[in-house]
Amino acid sequence: MHRIEHANLNVHDAGPITAFLKTAFPDFRTRGEGKDDAGRPWCHFGDDEVYFALTTIGPGEDRKPYGATTGLNHIGFEVDDIDALRVRMEAAGYRHNLRFDDHPARRRIYYFDPEGNDWEFVQYLTEDQSQRNDYGAR
Repeated sequence: MHRIEHANLNVHDAGPITAFLKTAFPDFRTRGEGKDDAGRPWCHFGDDEVYFALTTIGPGEDRKPYGATTGLNHIGFEVDDIDALRVRMEAAGYRHNLRFDDHPARRRIYYFDPEGNDWEFVQYLTEDQSQRNDYGAR
């Protein structure tokens, strides 16, 4: 068995990131919080199965996804209802940066969080893995 249990992100301010995540995943909550050895606030924000370890590092230089530097470009999550997610996100003021509804087996939408990290959300329209993993179409 394998699955992602958590992702660890350094952020300028965890507050806006947890608000973004709470909008995307209404069942997420702060699982734990404190300060690291350098005195920086941290929190684990998620549910009982998966979470994000967020460390507030304060102001600094932003990494730009899809640029010429190494690092994570986006994180993808499967969701049951992409339309409900879109309504929640846009009601909270988040605007999608990409949207793909033209594949017969999946629908995808992407949002930047307040710090410029890109998040992909995908809803699969079939249980057929060969259709889900069709790379010939968008």
